[in-house]
Amino acid sequence: MIRRARCGVEYRKVSGSRIDHLFRRCTMFEPYRIKMVEPISITTPEHRRLALRKAGYNMFGLRAQDVTIDLLTDSGTGAMSQDQWAAVLYSDESYAGADSWFRFERRVRTMFGFRHVLPTHQGRAAERLLYTVLCVGKDPQRLVVPSNSHFDTGRGNLELLGVRAVNLPCAQAADLTDDAPFKGNADVAAMDRLITEVGAEFVPAIVMTVTNNTGGGQPVSMANIAEVSALARSHGIPMYLDGCRFAENAYFIQQREPEYESWTIPEIVSKMCSYAEGCTVSAKKDGLCNIGGFLATDDDEVAAEARQLGIITEGFYTYGGLSGRDLDAIAVGLKEVCEQPYLEHRVGSVRYLATALRDNGVPVVWPPGGHAVYIDAAALLPHIPPLRYPAQALCAEIYLEGGVRTVELGTCAFGYDALTGVEAPAQWELCRLALPRRVYTQSHLDYVIESLAAIAQRRDRIQGLRMTSPSTILRHFTAQFTPVLADDVDEEARTPELAGHEHGSTRLPLSGPPD
Repeated sequence: MIRRARCGVEYRKVSGSRIDHLFRRCTMFEPYRIKMVEPISITTPEHRRLALRKAGYNMFGLRAQDVTIDLLTDSGTGAMSQDQWAAVLYSDESYAGADSWFRFERRVRTMFGFRHVLPTHQGRAAERLLYTVLCVGKDPQRLVVPSNSHFDTGRGNLELLGVRAVNLPCAQAADLTDDAPFKGNADVAAMDRLITEVGAEFVPAIVMTVTNNTGGGQPVSMANIAEVSALARSHGIPMYLDGCRFAENAYFIQQREPEYESWTIPEIVSKMCSYAEGCTVSAKKDGLCNIGGFLATDDDEVAAEARQLGIITEGFYTYGGLSGRDLDAIAVGLKEVCEQPYLEHRVGSVRYLATALRDNGVPVVWPPGGHAVYIDAAALLPHIPPLRYPAQALCAEIYLEGGVRTVELGTCAFGYDALTGVEAPAQWELCRLALPRRVYTQSHLDYVIESLAAIAQRRDRIQGLRMTSPSTILRHFTAQFTPVLADDVDEEARTPELAGHEHGSTRLPLSGPPD
């Protein structure tokens, strides 16, 4: 029997809020009506087997028309509102100094509080501008950028510069079932030791990712942001926020830190940013848009250099690779994402899915985060060793079962060190189910629950994958795989050091299959 969660809302009454009567019942409804629909592809098991083989067992290689429920990412996959589409119609497409730019700039400055705003075509471009300005001209082999946890594009941008990206999550993050409220926090003491060890002059920045995507979408507390900020300032190091999911993080602060329970989301966002020198943001997440991003900073020199660099690759600094339509849609989206009913439903949907999966024997990261459910593939598939990519194998099985596309965040994504050429088991083997914003309803989530419940019943029969075409940077986007058959001799992946996610490693060539 499939068990479904009765209520997905983590609820605390917010003073003066309109949501009190909307979400105090156990039936959680979408706080919007549907005005336009898009048909969903319904495929057969045989069709999915052929599509997966053609994609090299990589979810990024699948065609969208071969996917029934797409939970690959929440980045740029959401639905825009009627007000955003209205803003598109009155946008200004002037090359420089467009009215759309000034509306966008005013919204970002008002919400985040930083003086300089540089639009970019998406968040990773903002990261590239920031890290290039902070790191170029210095000895990259000596530079270190610590974080509560870098996500893939931030780490990739640093590694392309030859800079070491170091993740220092809090101790509670190591236990995926620990119910701690802020498992996205940084280990401040470990950061201090690292800075002392390498020297503050070789730490160009500290990055706080909110929410902590790599660590299961877990939130970061205001107290931890303040503590890391104090550490950074004591060493003369700028702290920047990776603020792709700033509103979701603010919501968790509102719900879980008593000091902020009566604060509005915009007030909390402003407070978070007051501790930072600036931020990078992908508007494809909490900007509620399909493209766009920005770098915002109070550092005059960083802003001036980034502006000049951006003109070369992003375009003039009043459009940054975006149309006026995009700028206006983002300006509206940044306002809408802070609305309390939206965030209640957003976070409640994730909790509904996570609770139902756990009730059906699927181990998930707990407590649920704000944008995705993370399945602990190592716990679900303990018979698959790390270098046979259990999370990637689970992604493939989920697609075969119901046409649901997910993404691996395990050894394929994070186990390869591009600076040393060494592959080792990642800290976690996670399969992420990211929910696009304002796209799917509860019945779609129930379909996903049924698919995962069926997989949990046959987990022992799922086999691992062998990587046949690795790459060195962000390899989970392009790597190719082939199934490992049950009777294959697979000594390399089953050595005692590698079993159970311990400290074995292997060196991969820069191209071609692993040895």
